[in-house]
Parts: sequence; C-alpha cells; structure tokens
Amino acid sequence: MKKSIFYFLALMLTVSTVACKKDKGDAAETSDAGKVKKVEAAASYKVNTSASMVTWEGYKPTGTHNGTVKISDGRVDMKDGKLAAGEFTLDMTSINVLDLSGDDKAGLEAHLKGSKADNADDFFNVAKYPKATFKITKVTNLEGDGKENAMVYGNLTIKDQTHQIGFKANVDVSGNTVEVTTPKFNIDRTKWNVKYMSKSVVDNLGDKFINDDIGLTVTLAANK
Repeated sequence: MKKSIFYFLALMLTVSTVACKKDKGDAAETSDAGKVKKVEAAASYKVNTSASMVTWEGYKPTGTHNGTVKISDGRVDMKDGKLAAGEFTLDMTSINVLDLSGDDKAGLEAHLKGSKADNADDFFNVAKYPKATFKITKVTNLEGDGKENAMVYGNLTIKDQTHQIGFKANVDVSGNTVEVTTPKFNIDRTKWNVKYMSKSVVDNLGDKFINDDIGLTVTLAANK
C-alpha cells in the first residue's frame, strides 16, 4: 500500500512538472545578435498597434503573474507571399498586470517599471529604458508543424542588451492584411540584465526566487 502511494505521488509530481514546463512554452533559441538584412523588392505592411500585443507570464514557486505590453509601432515586410523582414517597438511604460487588481496590481506594475529609485533596476527601469525592440534577422519555413509555418529569428533589445532569439510563428496573409501570431515561448530574462531574485545570480534564496524564464506570446496585425 505504501509503495502504491509513493508511486502515485511520484507520478503526480512528474505530471505536474511536465505540465508546468509545457505551460511555459518552448524555450526560444538564443544566441549573439545577428545581422539585420534589408530585403529588396519586399512589400511593407504597417503594424496596426491597436490590434497587436505582446503578452507575458512570470513564474515563481508560489504561482504566476501575467500581463501585456503594448506595441507602439512597427512594420512587416513580405516577399513572394512570405515573411521576409520587419521590426516592432515595445512601449515598456505600458507594462500591465492582468491577474491582480487594486493596490496589488499597482504595486507590481510599479515594481516592474522601476517607479521607485531604490528598486528602479530590479526589473525594467522604464524611465531609463522606455522602449524595447525586436528586429527580424531571418525567417525559415516550417512544414508539417501544426499551426506554425515559419521560424522567426531576430534581435531582441531590452535594457540596451541585445540577443538574437528564434521562435515558431504562424504567418497568415489575407488581402492587404498580414497576421503574425506565436505560441507561447520563453526567454531567460537574466540575459537582458533582469536579475532580481534569480537563483542563478543570487545565492540562498530558498523558495523565494523568481524563475529566470519569462513566457511570451506575440500577436502582430499589419496592413498595407
């Protein structure tokens, strides 16, 4: 009986761990900054900022927080009906927390933005770094991969730190509109100098750490 209970608990722990990892999405391929190339004879589409958004999710042992960041401008370049280049800008001052309300929501948003001088650099210090950018370096085709038909690579710059990341995306062209959507993927925040309560940086945090992974989902709508 005791062995049965032990095996059941072990199985539940394994399932829980796998589910948690799955919820975060795939890890983005991360490398040194790549070269942003200009694509000749590409059709350019302007990002519709009211229909575009990046959602985020942060993780810690006791739970998660999630929210959004607005896209303030950008463009998508298409060639021969396929995504070829593009870029967009994130308005970091627009960081929004969705899972809290009232003082808790305001407090976390203020901390993420670094509104107080004594914790300005804990997370994103938006007074000093009000914008983040993503610039496509290359796009490769994906076949037979469910809903995603492209692998998008680009330079992500946050807090003046730039690394190339790669993630899956679905690119859909309909008339004069292009939609680029991604499944959730995750990046290691410490590579962009966001190190607050990271157990890979700070020792002896016990269970009070915040995971290095940040889950991201990108939705881009662009029009000619």
